[in-house]
Amino acid sequence: MKLANNKILITGGASGIGLGLTERFIKENNTVIICGRREDVLKEVADKFPSVITKVCDLSAEADRINLYNWISENHNDLNVLVNNAGIQNWMNITDSDFYQRTTEEIATNVIAPLHLITLFTKLPSLKTIINVTSGLAFVPLSKVPVYCATKAFFRSFTLSLRHMLLPKHIEVIEMIPPALNTDLGGKGIHDGHPAVSDFVDSVFQQMKEGKKELTFGFSEARLKANTESINELFSKMNP
Repeated sequence: MKLANNKILITGGASGIGLGLTERFIKENNTVIICGRREDVLKEVADKFPSVITKVCDLSAEADRINLYNWISENHNDLNVLVNNAGIQNWMNITDSDFYQRTTEEIATNVIAPLHLITLFTKLPSLKTIINVTSGLAFVPLSKVPVYCATKAFFRSFTLSLRHMLLPKHIEVIEMIPPALNTDLGGKGIHDGHPAVSDFVDSVFQQMKEGKKELTFGFSEARLKANTESINELFSKMNP
């Protein structure tokens, strides 16, 4: 994709990887729209980056997704890049009393929401690129976050099919595959000590400049190239 002069929607663009992408896309001379549930967090980003356009939206709610699309189509019908980044990660066990409830919340945000957004935004004549953020855990699950891993495996599989399905519409589909990074995903402090988001963003932007469609970094690069034997070996190490 061309990295400048786009109008881009980044879901979950006010924190973590989404914020890192927001900052970099602005630096590359793009117009960036971000959405999220927390108005105060969106305002903090807008105060720091006055060019950012914000929209409060709970992506787990179907009505909010439809309202988001209608707002974009009415006010920003030149939007040409959709970044499906928003996601939640629940550390849980099948024996937890609220396991099913948290499972449905995770699937709604990580699977249903981006699928719905894709079906909506591919109606925009201006759309040229979709970037789906999956995870290195799509390849080797960590049993402490079982549903998160499953949602990312689903989303990776869907992204492969989507790339093929959208060839006739000339819409480019890019998969961004981060490893664990120093963010608050799953809870504060859980990922302290992991690589910085800025290092990941630098790497994936270089890969996009090179025209790559599967963007990896560190752990996720090795997983993309792994075979069954090495995946089984790593699973045993990650889940002792």
